[in-house]
Amino acid sequence: MIFSRRNKNKIFPLEHGMPEMLAAVSFDKNAVISFPEKKEKFPKSKVKKIIGLSFILLLFQISILVSPLCAQKYKTLVESGDKAFGANDFFGAAIYYNQAILQDSSEIELQYKYAEASRLNYDYALADRWYGKVYKTDPKGITFPECVFWIAVIKKSQGKYKDAKKLFDKYAKKNKKKKNDYFVKKANQEVAACDYAAMATANPDKNIKIIHLDSAVNSKVSEYAPILMDSTLYFSSLRNGKDRDKKNAVNYNKIYTAAYDRAKWHNAKELDTLFNKEGVHNANTAFNSDFTKMYTTRCEQKNMQDFNCEIYFSEFKNGKWDALLRLPQEINAKGYTNTQPAVGFLGNDEVLFFSSNRPGGEGKMDIWYSSINKDGTYGKAVNAGKKVNSIEDEITPFYCKPCQELFFSSTWHKGFGGFDIFKSKYENNELGPPENLGLPINSSYNDIYFSISSKRTEAFLSSNRPGSYFEEKESCCNDIYMFKIPGIKEPPKKVEIVDSTQIFVTQMKLLVPLTLYFHNDEPDKKTLAITTEKNYKKTYEDYTAMREQYKKEYSKGAKGKDIERAAGEIDALFDDSVDAGMQDLEKFAVLMLKVLKNGEKVNITMKGYCSPLASTDYNVNLAKRRISSLRNYFAEYQNGVFLPYVNNTKENEGSIAYFDEDIGELKARPNVSDDYYDTKNSIYNPVAAFERKIQIIAISITSSKVEKALENNK
Repeated sequence: MIFSRRNKNKIFPLEHGMPEMLAAVSFDKNAVISFPEKKEKFPKSKVKKIIGLSFILLLFQISILVSPLCAQKYKTLVESGDKAFGANDFFGAAIYYNQAILQDSSEIELQYKYAEASRLNYDYALADRWYGKVYKTDPKGITFPECVFWIAVIKKSQGKYKDAKKLFDKYAKKNKKKKNDYFVKKANQEVAACDYAAMATANPDKNIKIIHLDSAVNSKVSEYAPILMDSTLYFSSLRNGKDRDKKNAVNYNKIYTAAYDRAKWHNAKELDTLFNKEGVHNANTAFNSDFTKMYTTRCEQKNMQDFNCEIYFSEFKNGKWDALLRLPQEINAKGYTNTQPAVGFLGNDEVLFFSSNRPGGEGKMDIWYSSINKDGTYGKAVNAGKKVNSIEDEITPFYCKPCQELFFSSTWHKGFGGFDIFKSKYENNELGPPENLGLPINSSYNDIYFSISSKRTEAFLSSNRPGSYFEEKESCCNDIYMFKIPGIKEPPKKVEIVDSTQIFVTQMKLLVPLTLYFHNDEPDKKTLAITTEKNYKKTYEDYTAMREQYKKEYSKGAKGKDIERAAGEIDALFDDSVDAGMQDLEKFAVLMLKVLKNGEKVNITMKGYCSPLASTDYNVNLAKRRISSLRNYFAEYQNGVFLPYVNNTKENEGSIAYFDEDIGELKARPNVSDDYYDTKNSIYNPVAAFERKIQIIAISITSSKVEKALENNK
């Protein structure tokens, strides 16, 4: 089974020689097929002859009816494939060509079309097969001169550098008179690249271990543009099927975050509509050095492959991010794609790097940069130069300030296949020649979107290398990978308190709403008290110690795989909610202490929720006890370090003020039992557990220092 078709996003096999068109043929209802009447007994031999003759006549009459329809069907399929190909819908073109070729696989022109569509659809195994058939029929390239070139490209993508070099060299020598032809230039470049790749493959860097991020981040569709700020990974993905481009039959890209804590990734969350506008593609995030400005890209899809993209930015003011604004024409050249922003420094000058296909470049997508002026304006875009840019694509820039190096991906410079990641050193006021990052950072597949974490201890990239998750075919989609790097240090410099405070406040706000969970009727069972002596950390520790009990009780009555499913739901409850909440609380406390030490006044608003097991009056008091346990946590934190700040009225010192909102809604949610004796569903069911919580629902910072600094930056 080597062919496939899409049906409601699933893949079904098609046996070779069993085209679907046969099921679609409609016969003429007026066509009469008659058999001889049985008037006498015939010898068996004559009966067989008559039946055989009748069957032949039947097939003959069917063939008369079907043949024109088959021919018409074949022509229509090829025309549909050509139309899809012309619209850059290579997946759709491959489907049509596949169905046509099942009817007649002898047409060399159709074979070549099918190979082309498969290659551009990243189905290299299928493309290799059909290019091979064309090459066997047309070895001298009279009809399809570029066939051998594309076979070489596929061989290189498979890591077969010796075979690829031989074919590239053959193409270059045959067409040596066409010195300025793109394919000849590329073939000569690839001959040298195959030599480089073959040598480098023998000596990969064994100290680098590439880690494929798990399904908390990656999915069966593409994930890309990773950037880790502290413990939050920002990335882009096509996973949201609710906001869909129906015309092009694709999901709109959205920007997501995933928390990283104790070497574990927590499930990704989609950013709100401030950054993820519906009906357009939203992708790529970049931050300036003090985390007060965020850049991103919004794109409109022209066809299945081409986009028109523009770069936007948002500023962090008065404790929140402003609405996104489109960057001026210095960045967003009208009528061209401008995308993949990255903030960097050329010497001491802050610049915005980006990728664009605007005029004045070396060819296709180039790396450009524009100075970021102190008054908020931008300088004229400058091409990064011929050492960086080529006649092909250079994309996904990232700049490392302490190393003074620009990282980017290219399909031209000597590499292992597809896009490779390169770095260019900034010296003597210019960007130098690119250096391939080598194996295993690069592969024979597409390796793009290199970045270094804000702590400069990890690096990330996006790749469709084998091992990436996929739904339809291997290597169709990009996933995010990471690896550890030696810590990169900058020369020490004086950091103003205002700058650090802005960062701490921003990080605190990203943790809100902060949700904390409780076991049933905790803390302090069966009481109407509104306060408790328990610290939330103690209730959390008691709660997490009950994990196995929760698995046992929730799986009662289950059998086989349902037991495993129930256990998995409980693990998810504790890992992704209970434990994650405690970890966020610890981060919140660390950040709040830093903010208070800088003289800021912090207002914290909390709200309690309960499951519907008890009366409303009882639950109101229970929610207050839960809030009391959180206040106790802050009071006892680091031997009472927060106590001097509570309701402190001294003008130039930090202070904390607590505010409580009314108890949350007590109505039972679907699947939440209010039957006290049905403990499986009223207590141990994760849906019920999600009702038993408190939240820090809002924080506000009264900061004359921050407000003054932001005012000066306008």
